[in-house]
Amino acid sequence: MKFWQSISWTEAEQLTEIARFAEQAGFHGVINSEHLFLTRKTESPYPYTADGKMNHALDYAYPDVWSSFAAMAAVTTTLKFTSSVYLLPLRNPLEVAKQAGTCALISGNRVSVGFGVGWQKEEFDQMGVDFHTRGKRTDEMIEVMRKVWQGGVVSHHGRFFNFDEIEMRPVPTQPVPFYCGGKSPAALRRAAYLCDGYIGPGHTVDEAPALLAELKRLRQEAGREHLPFEVILIVMPVNARGVDAFRRLEDMGVSGVTLPPFDTGGIDRNRSAGLGRSSTLDDKKRQMDHYAETIIRRMH
Repeated sequence: MKFWQSISWTEAEQLTEIARFAEQAGFHGVINSEHLFLTRKTESPYPYTADGKMNHALDYAYPDVWSSFAAMAAVTTTLKFTSSVYLLPLRNPLEVAKQAGTCALISGNRVSVGFGVGWQKEEFDQMGVDFHTRGKRTDEMIEVMRKVWQGGVVSHHGRFFNFDEIEMRPVPTQPVPFYCGGKSPAALRRAAYLCDGYIGPGHTVDEAPALLAELKRLRQEAGREHLPFEVILIVMPVNARGVDAFRRLEDMGVSGVTLPPFDTGGIDRNRSAGLGRSSTLDDKKRQMDHYAETIIRRMH
């Protein structure tokens, strides 16, 4: 079992030291989250609450994904980095390929693109991107990014992106994995058909068998069941995590779990606040050390 420490909403100035300590404590990686911005009012329903309302406050921090990964990679040697989730269709694929590919290269291939298609229409409107075609746009973006990462001169002519005879340098020395997040049928299908893994936004242990069965079915349908595939889950509710639960998930075929962010109120409507909206670096180290001692070392 691979253990990822969530660094969602963490103070940006603490990230490098958190990464350094997470590596020392035995975490496989750190996993962040992303929005360009949040709006005071939105017409878009939030997909992960029953009432469709955002489950944390407007002023939560979302440090930039790729600059954060680069900074944390610079002070570590084995720690991995992914996101749950990077809003891929907000961007141009060539721009993301440059950022993620460079980050992969300088980190020694320790980053992956953990992405989703987004839910907040206002972000897409501000970026001039059609919200309603974001799924199809994402699928083509994956194709484009893999194409330019191969190196050499390439062309592409698709529904959303067109270019002739371009070459992008530098390129990563290994393929950069794509992990798709989300709970919708489209997200599961995209993960199985196009990606190297799936990141769950929040599942109970009892929900895992059906999820894994559906991913297996879709991968067989796509003829990709023989390829490596990661399944990384956030276990809900946040107070249900523990060695027994993680062993059950591992036996089912879950390859990784995300341990809660330092402010767990951000995923649980403040019913379980953890360290709260802000906390010291020492407090965060104590929490990570507690997970390492009571979960990671007992699992291994």
